[in-house]
Amino acid sequence: MENQVTYYEQKLQFEVDSWDLADALKGGKPIIPIDTRSFEAYDNEHIPSSINIPHRTMTVENTSHLDKETLYITYCDGIGCNASTKGAINMVKLGFKVKELMGGIDWWKRDGYETHGMKAKAGEIITCGC
Repeated sequence: MENQVTYYEQKLQFEVDSWDLADALKGGKPIIPIDTRSFEAYDNEHIPSSINIPHRTMTVENTSHLDKETLYITYCDGIGCNASTKGAINMVKLGFKVKELMGGIDWWKRDGYETHGMKAKAGEIITCGC
């Protein structure tokens, strides 16, 4: 039983769900979602207040403006996409604090939250209290 408890506690150190992300954003916690998909995918639809750094392009140079004390939440399309995992690995290697959004933008929308972009979807508005 202790191994199982440890497993689940460790899992929560590296993952966050849509509700927890929305709650953190509303609460003004220093947290920034990173869309790790392509620029085109981000332009089409993304989580409000997120920034776009495709996982294939993450470097010291294009992340140098980011605060290493902030928690970054990587996300992609959903469970059929591993860009958020690849982005999380890259960001950790660059020295950032990172968690991965379970279910990506797909579960964000399923949980009823709005998205922004050319194909934006209406939903609960999450105003960042940052």
